[in-house]
Amino acid sequence: MSPRAPSSWISMFLEAQAAELGAANNTLLAYGRDLKDFDGWLARRGGDFATIARADVEDYLVYCDAQGLAKSTRARRLSAIKQLYRFAFEEGLRTDNPAIQISGPGQDKRLPKILSVDEVDRLLEAARITGRSGDDKVRNTCLMELLYATGMRVTELVSLPVSATRGDPRLLLILGKGGKERMVPLSPDARETLGVWIGLRDASEAVRAEKKLAPSKYLFPSRAKQGHLTRHRFYLLIKEIAVAAGVDPAKVTPHTLRHAFATHLLAGGADLRAIQTMLGHADVATTEIYTHVLEARLSELVLEHHPLAESSPRKESGK
Repeated sequence: MSPRAPSSWISMFLEAQAAELGAANNTLLAYGRDLKDFDGWLARRGGDFATIARADVEDYLVYCDAQGLAKSTRARRLSAIKQLYRFAFEEGLRTDNPAIQISGPGQDKRLPKILSVDEVDRLLEAARITGRSGDDKVRNTCLMELLYATGMRVTELVSLPVSATRGDPRLLLILGKGGKERMVPLSPDARETLGVWIGLRDASEAVRAEKKLAPSKYLFPSRAKQGHLTRHRFYLLIKEIAVAAGVDPAKVTPHTLRHAFATHLLAGGADLRAIQTMLGHADVATTEIYTHVLEARLSELVLEHHPLAESSPRKESGK
């Protein structure tokens, strides 16, 4: 295959990622943004994807560092570049991969933010009173109950098809990254709230049908382009709920509820492999971060409450 115009490489690469690997839309958008930034930088230097060498990729990473980009962002951009050139090599667009031997900057190891069981309880209670209408309040409660009960990713939650939730299911079938399916058990509270919400949702859909409007296949339908509640709207919603609950909004996101699901299960004695399966992690090493979260929390509790800890009132009073 003869090389094509480098400007078309990004679209070719993204199409291949979507068709062959089933890459999620958010992943494709991230690849696209990173590669367009690299392409723009090359264009300003008079270069292109087809002709650059390893030194050019390294210079770009230095440029990213000088821009003050975080290690995680630089690592992600290098990963996108490596993926692009692996694709270009496999397609015969290049005879080499100029990025293959470049080591990334690594990422700062940070433990996920922790929500206590009490804070989650307050969030769930606040969801019951947050919303402009009774239907909104039930929907918001259902969103929060499902998120905490299953540890779903936010995209998996907002795009959940209603067909997966009918019949008072004990297990929920979730379509995760790369089109991989997994089963997650539902708690009694989540099932009860889900049943109430489906009744309200179906009633609303019946009204739409009378108006000759197309039915929605989603559990959380919306007038947004996607046809379901958007990630961005849910992100804002969960902040509103945090304020109503008296929990610091800075530490509350859809992902921290996912972290809470895993950490609280582990604290309760759940098996790490079972948590891995429910979270949809491909590698148990990813799930092991929650053991470190638990260890850090236990250490914090000892330092706060043990009578021999430096900050203990008993220590300070000389008792």
